[in-house]
Amino acid sequence: MATDFWASSHYKRWIVDRATVKQARAEDLQYLDDPEYLDFFSIFFTNVITKLGKKLNFRQRVIATAIVFFRRFYIKNLYCETDPFIVIAACCYVAGKAEESPVHIKNMVAEARLFFSQQPYGMKYFPSDNSKLAEMEFYLVADLECDLTVFHPYRTLMSICKKESSNDLQAEAGEVGVGVDDGPRYWGSGEGQLELPDDAFQLAWSIINDTYHSDICLLYPPHLLAVTALYLTVILHGPTRDLLHQQSHSADAQATQNSPRRSSRQSSTTSLGHAKKPSQDFVAFFAGLNVSLPLVATIAQEIISMYTFWERYHEDSDHADSARNTFHGRPSTQTQSGVNSSGVSTPVESSNDIQSSVTPTFLLQVLTRMRESRLSDIAHSGRPVAVNKMLERTQAAG
Repeated sequence: MATDFWASSHYKRWIVDRATVKQARAEDLQYLDDPEYLDFFSIFFTNVITKLGKKLNFRQRVIATAIVFFRRFYIKNLYCETDPFIVIAACCYVAGKAEESPVHIKNMVAEARLFFSQQPYGMKYFPSDNSKLAEMEFYLVADLECDLTVFHPYRTLMSICKKESSNDLQAEAGEVGVGVDDGPRYWGSGEGQLELPDDAFQLAWSIINDTYHSDICLLYPPHLLAVTALYLTVILHGPTRDLLHQQSHSADAQATQNSPRRSSRQSSTTSLGHAKKPSQDFVAFFAGLNVSLPLVATIAQEIISMYTFWERYHEDSDHADSARNTFHGRPSTQTQSGVNSSGVSTPVESSNDIQSSVTPTFLLQVLTRMRESRLSDIAHSGRPVAVNKMLERTQAAG
């Protein structure tokens, strides 16, 4: 893998703008009653890839690569003209190879066929022939332009938080500038690395996982996502936030106490205080980053908006490994009576919230209607349609 993000195909060809994403979904919108369904599709298909990846015992990095492949593929293709489920299987298959965690094609087909036959998917037509998945792999790699190198925020997060092991010291995700082999990383000399407790680090990791439920991973470089995850963690993680407040108050108190005249006892006390290891200054850390803080704030706002939108989507086990509960300040499991495990009363969903919620079954129905309407238009128009003919033959054979 290339160690310089700025010289990689990821940065040069696969960091897109919102106009490109909007244009890619323009034809799909013609077959949708509500444009928001596309955002729900992003959440739904990310959950599908994650669940299938866990069935295959993939590491999180492999799952994230499969998600990125899926999103890149649908920059050039339409939901209404393709079968997303065979695309998902191909993305997982190719991601396993790209991340050096290969799965035999027979195992991939067997696991995917079994997984998609279960509820809520209930698919009985997933191809059992290994050659169909191999053919789909060929079309996927062609649409990806053979750019299989994907950078993720995880390594950057581990580097900043001093979680790297001796085997993981290779820099990536823009940590070294173009043409610099042994220079300072983008956050400074390395002396300003954060020392977060394990639960705060896990929260930042979960926030990064959640960003793959939207198009954020296509819009911004991965190191910015890692910095944004840390920024949100410092704000949302209770002990870390309290420490930040203590630092602010102690700094004000120290400025008040400092005066030109100090007794010998005060001097000795101060010297002893300096001998102790000072607590980390989170504000100084973020202020010293060589990144655009306004852009980090913009990404943070987009992540918060994603969580707000995500609240309308309901799926079993949807809260696993997610930071959603932290953002909305609720326990991970809620009882129908409106009382949580600690005995504190919690709001119960109203009938309007239930009616406006979106489920996987509903999205599958929407997807089926989209594909049927598209095929009907193609059959009645008699005009040539820009369809990937090779992909069309694969779907017909399956």
